[in-house]
Amino acid sequence: MSETPVPQNLASGEAFSDEQQQYLAGFLHGSGSARTLAGLPSFASVLGGASVGEPVFDGPDKLQLEAWAQTEKAGKKLTPEEKAKREKHPFERYEQIAQHAREGRYPKGTDVLMWKYHGLFYVAPAQDSFMCRMRFYGGLISAHQLRATAQICDDFGGGYTDCTTRGNLQIREIPAEKALDFLQTLQENGLVSRGSGADNIRNVTGSATAGIDPHELYDTRDLARQMHHAILNDREMYGLPRKFNIAFDGGGAISTLEDTNDIGFSAVRVGAGKAVPEGVYFRVAFGGITGHKDFALDEGLLLAPDDLVSFAKATVRVFIKNGDRTDRKKARLKYVLDAWGHEKFVAEVLKEWGKEPLRLPLSECQTRPPIGKSAHIGWHAQKQSGKNYLGVVLPVGRMTSAQMRGLAAISERFGSGDLRLTVWQNILICDIADADKAAVEREVLALGLECQASSVRTGLVACTGATRCKFANAHTKTHALEVSNYLEGALENVGEINIHLTGCPNSCAQHYIGDIGLLGTKVERGDEEVEGYHLFLGGGYGEQRAVAREVLKGIAADELPQTLEKLLKAYLKTRGDATESFYDWTRRYETDELRGFCAV
Repeated sequence: MSETPVPQNLASGEAFSDEQQQYLAGFLHGSGSARTLAGLPSFASVLGGASVGEPVFDGPDKLQLEAWAQTEKAGKKLTPEEKAKREKHPFERYEQIAQHAREGRYPKGTDVLMWKYHGLFYVAPAQDSFMCRMRFYGGLISAHQLRATAQICDDFGGGYTDCTTRGNLQIREIPAEKALDFLQTLQENGLVSRGSGADNIRNVTGSATAGIDPHELYDTRDLARQMHHAILNDREMYGLPRKFNIAFDGGGAISTLEDTNDIGFSAVRVGAGKAVPEGVYFRVAFGGITGHKDFALDEGLLLAPDDLVSFAKATVRVFIKNGDRTDRKKARLKYVLDAWGHEKFVAEVLKEWGKEPLRLPLSECQTRPPIGKSAHIGWHAQKQSGKNYLGVVLPVGRMTSAQMRGLAAISERFGSGDLRLTVWQNILICDIADADKAAVEREVLALGLECQASSVRTGLVACTGATRCKFANAHTKTHALEVSNYLEGALENVGEINIHLTGCPNSCAQHYIGDIGLLGTKVERGDEEVEGYHLFLGGGYGEQRAVAREVLKGIAADELPQTLEKLLKAYLKTRGDATESFYDWTRRYETDELRGFCAV
């Protein structure tokens, strides 16, 4: 075996040759990287005069390396997940994924988390297969992308996709032996799954009707696009201790639920005569995590649109530096905010950002254009004259590959090929001419989909549930359809009501913000346990922001439709008039009274 030749005559006192310089540079870089990953001082720190006990880190992983070192310097232990990330970066584990695929093996231990950096979620024990979550920034998806996704679902998955509450798509039932070919095919079709799971910034959301909404304050498409690529192309943005959510709301008719995100940017208009120049700005809110009953808190800042991406990256860097790496249950941004307070955190972000924003109380800004609870369903006029978008109902967020191809074809034939995924688990077809509305609706119906759903089905949101998720206590999608089918037959139109079913306290379906929120649980019935739900009422978002109250515990799933029927009949009977919303109605009653309505 030949050895790498070492430059000669180093003791001669002569200047290093080009060959010698290249060798030493490579040696020092490689050895230095190995030392820093091991928590040892770099050669640069030693040669530059720094203390040997104080390592100096460099490169794209600098902030993460420093965070690990500071944690251990404080006498704390890193979680196994953090140790695994330090041992070998998740993006450098491609060959491991390839080897597993060749052997038909699924990941174990901390590798389960590492694989998620590539978008692969091993969903055992619910199912012995992978799920892949992709990235469609701002919910934007073209007919070409939807058709490609359909083919990939057929070739590698279960022949369907699930639309998520971040305006994204998930492909399920991917076998271990197909994982590598799946990832390669995804990339060859221009589709992205990098960093879609694990301790990363998740799919960036934006207004679903950006650029076509007659009432919007700002078109968020380019903001979501720039943020998306800023994440994908900066390794520093993958050094987080836990997941992170970013949303841009342009003030349109369809809510982006930006106040449920770690960073929520909301467009506002400032009129003349205020302390800042008039125009459209974005307000900043930090710390939304509704599974913990926390909405993002407005920080009193006004940012120009061009500043949002750099400000968001500065916020992420502060989180990377200071997030908890010893306890994954307390590693979200919320816990930094709880420990520091919002004022200190904002100050640290501004220091990192290096700029000073404008400041103005929210009360000094003009009122946001109204949110339409049903603006994501049915026909709606666009700002473009003679053009419309159609909101198509996806039953509990699911599309078959045949339906995906059909929607892509409709979009190309009658529209511009522009489709939008919403945070309400459905899809919009854009740019339909007035004269083509009837034809489009017929073709959508022919696919087995609806576009004029009942009020119950319109506002139905359900997480993956126990069929596909190991954390879920109930089959949420199945029960959601059972509830909607039953209520549609038992009741007249009850108005705009959102029903959110989530399988576990992680609250992927955000049960705390639903008019009716349902949290999966196990219910004792005699000597056995059955699936059931805790019932929450009166949640809201936007101008009706509120955390739903727990009203009933442990309703068996097979008793749920009748329980909700009693509740909604009481609402129809006792509301002030036909215009009183369910949200407003629940505010008039104490919890015990609402509980009584369920038992009538």
